[in-house]
Amino acid sequence: MSSRPAPALKTPAPAETSLYPALKAFLEARGFVVKGEIRGCDIVAVRVGEAPLLVITEMKLSFTLELVLQAVDRLRVADEVWLAVTASRRGRDTDRRVHRLCRLLGLGLFTVDPKRGRVEVIAEPAPYKPRPNVGERKRVLKEHAARRGDPTSGGSTRKPIMTAYRQRALDCAAALQAGPLRPRDLTALAEDAQSILHRNVYGWFERVRPGLYQLAPAGTEAVATWVSAPPPQPPGSP
Repeated sequence: MSSRPAPALKTPAPAETSLYPALKAFLEARGFVVKGEIRGCDIVAVRVGEAPLLVITEMKLSFTLELVLQAVDRLRVADEVWLAVTASRRGRDTDRRVHRLCRLLGLGLFTVDPKRGRVEVIAEPAPYKPRPNVGERKRVLKEHAARRGDPTSGGSTRKPIMTAYRQRALDCAAALQAGPLRPRDLTALAEDAQSILHRNVYGWFERVRPGLYQLAPAGTEAVATWVSAPPPQPPGSP
């Protein structure tokens, strides 16, 4: 009896995050500090100066209406907004009508070849500028500056985003592994330690008595999941 050949394994579909490394390298080569997933923006790039240049890039594997709508929302926040899609031979990214639409809306367009790490500028953003959203712009810049490193790849959707607030809460949780502490013992790690412990957004902390907190089981699990470095040691522990 002849045996049938085993079915070929399906190649997993690429994720939006596959575009991120090439785009990050492209923007960093042009003098930007690049971080992913800040306040709903796939990529936030800032060129530091007296007046920071804020560039936001939204990514999709292919050109879609949803991508355009996301980018239009960012026009009130950023100095430049770009769309980024996977480079193709016959996709929408090659359609001249799409290129004209981007220019009409004041959007730039990148195509990305993830395998080769290549980024091509298809359309430059036009000078059109809507009324700026100053408050949201400040919040984007604040989060970009406060976040340590670049812990979340642009395009991530299936796991919690490592915001600057989560980083500070993890610092507090890691320190509490040694035993109960007061909020003021943790201010060297997080200036808003009192608020972090009191609000307990993630359920990581437990109050032992007024003014003294310990790590909850959820906090122990969070530290094991997120923190790889030795826990920080705040001065003045009780």
